[in-house]
Amino acid sequence: MNAPLPAIARTRPRVAVIGAGPGGLASAMILAAQGARVTVFERETAVGGRTRTISTEDGYRFDIGPTFFLYPRILREIFESCGASLDDEVDLIRLDPQYRLVFEGKNPLTIDASPDIGRMEAEIAKINPADAKGLRSFMEDNRVKLEAFRPVLERPFHGLMTYLAPEVMNGLRYLRPWASLDTDLKRHFSDPRTRLAFTFQSKYLGMSPFRCPSMFSILSFLEYEHGIFHPRGGCGAVSEAMARVATRLGVEIRLGEKVERIAFEGKRASGVEVDGTRHAADAVVVNADFAHAIPGLMPEALRPQWTDQKIEKARYSCSTFMLYLGLEGPLPDLAHHTVLLAEDYQRNLEQIEGGVIPDNPSLYVQAAAGTDPSLAPAGHSTLYMLVPVPNLHGGQDWAKEAPRYRRLALDRLKALGLTDIESRIRYEKVVTPQGWQDDYAVGYGATFNLAHNVRQMMHFRPQNRFGKAEGVYLVGGGTHPGSGLPVIYEGARISAKLLMEDLGMRPMAESGDRIGAAQPAMGD
Repeated sequence: MNAPLPAIARTRPRVAVIGAGPGGLASAMILAAQGARVTVFERETAVGGRTRTISTEDGYRFDIGPTFFLYPRILREIFESCGASLDDEVDLIRLDPQYRLVFEGKNPLTIDASPDIGRMEAEIAKINPADAKGLRSFMEDNRVKLEAFRPVLERPFHGLMTYLAPEVMNGLRYLRPWASLDTDLKRHFSDPRTRLAFTFQSKYLGMSPFRCPSMFSILSFLEYEHGIFHPRGGCGAVSEAMARVATRLGVEIRLGEKVERIAFEGKRASGVEVDGTRHAADAVVVNADFAHAIPGLMPEALRPQWTDQKIEKARYSCSTFMLYLGLEGPLPDLAHHTVLLAEDYQRNLEQIEGGVIPDNPSLYVQAAAGTDPSLAPAGHSTLYMLVPVPNLHGGQDWAKEAPRYRRLALDRLKALGLTDIESRIRYEKVVTPQGWQDDYAVGYGATFNLAHNVRQMMHFRPQNRFGKAEGVYLVGGGTHPGSGLPVIYEGARISAKLLMEDLGMRPMAESGDRIGAAQPAMGD
């Protein structure tokens, strides 16, 4: 535990937050509600980080990263603890179907994933009638799993002693690191396509279901248990609402101000430096991308567990090739969310893990303007395309690859019946792995942060109270408990509580079930 500050500093401490992404905004809200003087420094000119929504001059709006919002309970609790209501601030539209799955192959098949269990059983029966019987056992199994694993997700990991807590030991029984996600689901579903329908969600973590730990079967369970939501105006509307509430609580949000480094007095953080000016603080919360930002923000001597070399050699998630298209005309036959699953899905993943760009990729497409007309001008629509590709450790020259891969991605849309897209494009934006790093400050272009393999989870992951430094706290997908918006919000609660304990502040009231109903999702 960090050494306490003198009593005079405990009255109303100053906290600097680096980054106005989901974790930074959640931390700012919590800390301000408890009386801290909070300043958020954001390098961009808008809040949200990878969850922000961009607007074009022609009236198109696109989410940069996450395109759907999963179980809002954690954020609802944070809003309530700050005297606000998430539902008053954001219009959350529940989707049914949640998404459409298109299986390629000799016998192509399309199913609409519904949170209605009876209807979903009928959809599974289209794949394999016998597998429909496994849905209810899958759901019950994962209710038990999540309830048991909850304590692991809602507490900091100070070291090996944390594992000895009885509730943690009970939860770790369900980690089963020897079993992959695909292997685990064989207990419920015999058809590989059915298993894929309930395991492709591991891509939210940038991982393969054939390598991802079996514990993450809770990802798809939570979708069916609690639903998928579209925030009206895009996912950026959630971050904008958080910023509004934070501002009402007295938080100062300084946009267009990049923090160059954390200032230290000995081992204690004493503030941040922006454009050569030092801003004093009693504690610093880092919400910037871990791999990209930490080497420049902190000296290695204060983070011996995560040296520059270790950060470089760590395992990272895949990256994504992105197309954001503004189109003339509607897309009436396309679902809000569609996932195209290539016949050689496993080979795609093996290529990505081997640093090879897939030659027949699976992809995700969002056509949200049908649900939310505010995202496009009248008579127009938007199309968001995400293609998983290797991160920058793959060594590709994306300046050369981008035109070829754009052509390939557009051609893949034909599998969804979209044959006339190119002639209708009125706005286009491309983001490659190099773009994620250069333009969005994402380390190695790894869109989903550090990988969630067993050796980079719990106490092996960068901790909320970070390094040997005093007064430095991490939030975001690169720290414990991991990626996904509700998990990041829970991580903000963990870090905020540690900070308040260290500064002698009154701890925030404990909420109810906390992470027990939360869903991981993509984005930082």
